[in-house]
Amino acid sequence: MSETVIGVIGGSGIYEIAGLEGAEWVTVETPWGAPSDQVLTGELDGVRMAFLPRHGRGHVHSPTTVPYRANIDALKRQGVTDVVSVSACGSFREEMAPGDFVIVDQFIDRTFAREKSFFGTGCVAHVSVAHPVCARLGDACTTAAEAAGAKVHRGGTYLAMEGPQFSTLAESRMYREVWGADVIGMTNMPEAKLAREAELCYASVAMITDYDSWHPDHGEVDVTEIIRTLMGNAEKGRRLAAGLPGLLGANREACPHGCDRALDFAILTQPENRDPEVVARLDAVAGRVLG
Repeated sequence: MSETVIGVIGGSGIYEIAGLEGAEWVTVETPWGAPSDQVLTGELDGVRMAFLPRHGRGHVHSPTTVPYRANIDALKRQGVTDVVSVSACGSFREEMAPGDFVIVDQFIDRTFAREKSFFGTGCVAHVSVAHPVCARLGDACTTAAEAAGAKVHRGGTYLAMEGPQFSTLAESRMYREVWGADVIGMTNMPEAKLAREAELCYASVAMITDYDSWHPDHGEVDVTEIIRTLMGNAEKGRRLAAGLPGLLGANREACPHGCDRALDFAILTQPENRDPEVVARLDAVAGRVLG
């Protein structure tokens, strides 16, 4: 049994967690550069928490320039065991309406301008992302979101696009009708993949703000409408985060889905062939298996 430490990565509109005891913004240095911002640390209901604004306070990072590797590494260095990602998304489903929350369980990764792994030349590893989110953590997010007053959809496929532009009409129709995606966003990849490499349980909460551009009655995406819906969602998102400590508890068993043991058989490079500099950079995310 170990200690639960909940990490929350806040998307657009969510820049803090209210009510943290001993709240302090901490500067964390990583081998992957600076994270998006300082990390807000503290306790809530006896459980340690760490909050990181994905775009930085003041929204200074675009989806492409978010330092995803530094963010995940920084949370790992703070002892985080469970990461909850909260982000604004568009919807491809009539029933998944603006204002609703979707607890995502699958991804289609269409990003192309981002570093997607901690591993590479000098230390090669391959982790499974067949099931890229932690079902146990997703269940807790569902319960917390419902308690926060949100209409919640359990399960959905998130199409991660590069951005920063929104979809063309043709793209929106393809993602919805041909590929079967349910929501679309710009930030959960490579975040989810990196969390798996770092052996962190990860759950994604998509806060729906619009219908992308496919919907015949809603037209193209309007940023003004998105922001209006986002502000309503943000308060529910903060209440969701505040409800997680009571659901997860301070004492943590090993993940029943193996998220915290993802590297057991992932590293292929033999010890004598590993680059010491690369191994040194992996001290936080892969220290358990690299020693």
